[in-house]
Amino acid sequence: MNTGKAAVAEFFGTFWLVFGGTGAAVLAASVGNSGIGWLGVALAFGLTVVTMAYAVGHISGGHFNPAVTLGLWAGGRFPAGKVVVYIVAQVVGAIAASAVLYVIASGRAGFSLADGFAANGYGDHSPAGYSLTAAIVIELLLTFGFLLVIHGVTDRRAPAGLAPLAIGLTLALIHLISIPVTNTSVNPARSIAPAVFVGDWALAQLWVFIIFPTIGGIVGGLAYRYLLEVPPSERDKVEGPGEATE
Repeated sequence: MNTGKAAVAEFFGTFWLVFGGTGAAVLAASVGNSGIGWLGVALAFGLTVVTMAYAVGHISGGHFNPAVTLGLWAGGRFPAGKVVVYIVAQVVGAIAASAVLYVIASGRAGFSLADGFAANGYGDHSPAGYSLTAAIVIELLLTFGFLLVIHGVTDRRAPAGLAPLAIGLTLALIHLISIPVTNTSVNPARSIAPAVFVGDWALAQLWVFIIFPTIGGIVGGLAYRYLLEVPPSERDKVEGPGEATE
């Protein structure tokens, strides 16, 4: 894997995820008396991952998320030496996406960053007023689950070619669950990008959406590696995905 090309792929993939996902929230979630709503935003996040995973996943692995990169490292699927390069590319791609989105969104009369710009938050800045504790628990749990799915569908025993679809559907499900709680992070790069533009409360609360998705991702990677993954020495005993011999 060429590290430079992989970093470029991670930049574009994360750009697409943040622009498509938060762009749907900022530009299309509520338009007059219509709009795509939370369901549409959840689908937008899922579709960004599906499309870019198929487009550039063969170049970089299609992480698009520092928590995923760290979770794959913890799970023994990714080399430590490339972690920083991937995370930098992801964060820069996310911020670039928010910059472009800001240019577009500010072209509408009445636009204000005070409306949130799809930033993540809790308490008064949670879409439905959920507490800090609720935000911590849901970000930990959903990122943990996300990494379990990612490890499972990319396991050598899993059906080939379906991983991007399963991962995208999982991300859509995660958003359906947690948009009302935190606007959904499970991705520090996605959280950093709008917070840079909103500033103030978004930066003050950003630590939650960096620390807890990261912890959830790492624990998810470790859990799959040590509790679920079949060691190489035992793989010849496996008849098929999820079906072991006596």
